[in-house]
Amino acid sequence: MKLGSHMSTAGGAWKAIERARSVDCESTQIFVKSNMQWFGKPPKPADAERFRGELAKGDVGTVFGHAGYLINLAGPDGDNLDKSMESLSQEIEFANTLGVPFLVLHPGAHLGQGEETGVKRIAKALNQIFRATKKSPVRIALENTAGQGTCLGHQIRHLADIFEKVKQPERLGVCLDTAHFFAAGYDIRKPKGWDAAIGEVEKMIGLDQVLAFHLNDSKTDLYSRVDRHDHIGHGLIGKNAFKHIVNDARFTDTPACLETPKSPDLHEDVENLNTLRSLRKKRRAPRKRA
Repeated sequence: MKLGSHMSTAGGAWKAIERARSVDCESTQIFVKSNMQWFGKPPKPADAERFRGELAKGDVGTVFGHAGYLINLAGPDGDNLDKSMESLSQEIEFANTLGVPFLVLHPGAHLGQGEETGVKRIAKALNQIFRATKKSPVRIALENTAGQGTCLGHQIRHLADIFEKVKQPERLGVCLDTAHFFAAGYDIRKPKGWDAAIGEVEKMIGLDQVLAFHLNDSKTDLYSRVDRHDHIGHGLIGKNAFKHIVNDARFTDTPACLETPKSPDLHEDVENLNTLRSLRKKRRAPRKRA
């Protein structure tokens, strides 16, 4: 896995790449606008050009986005759904301007309508959004969730059902969050449990659709259905679990970012990344020919 962290874009989107570089990230995640506002201003041409220039250096690997937290495509018809669709469409355009390849999206909460209805609404909304942004190559990476409240995505079949109902599945992918897996009831603490969870993804969706990982420990227990991230090795998943996770050969080149609390000096990111790197198996140097 290409280890990294979510980074702030304060001061300009390109600043996130500078911050990522300062802690030796191999990938990073950003918000393309405020995550707690419906709409934002498009990136200024000079800022977008600088971002693309920093990105082109290639030293921080893949930089991807995360959609805003207000967006809920699973809800009933009304102002909130309309704003959600407009907001995500805008974020796709912003991501396209910056050269960000995909946006991670929480599928949404059905708000009492039921899982089947919620999934249908998500697919219908995505179909409309993809039509409205048909010139954009930006993909949507559906994220597995802890399943808090009526949130969909705590079962991989929810994501698979959305894939089946969307008319342009090539515009989709998935992002897998370790804390969400665990809180939703997937016991990934041992290799067997991790393989079972990933096996479900492979069978229902396909491993080629896994665009990214979120590497987070969990403050809450197995089956808690409560989403609370913790630092690596400080939560109930535990440090040892991340050894088989970061060494999974199927995802050697897949970006994997932290979403853990941090200070402006990023020392928590440094500590978490060092912990993850310490778990990596050392690759043997090639033998010298006689």
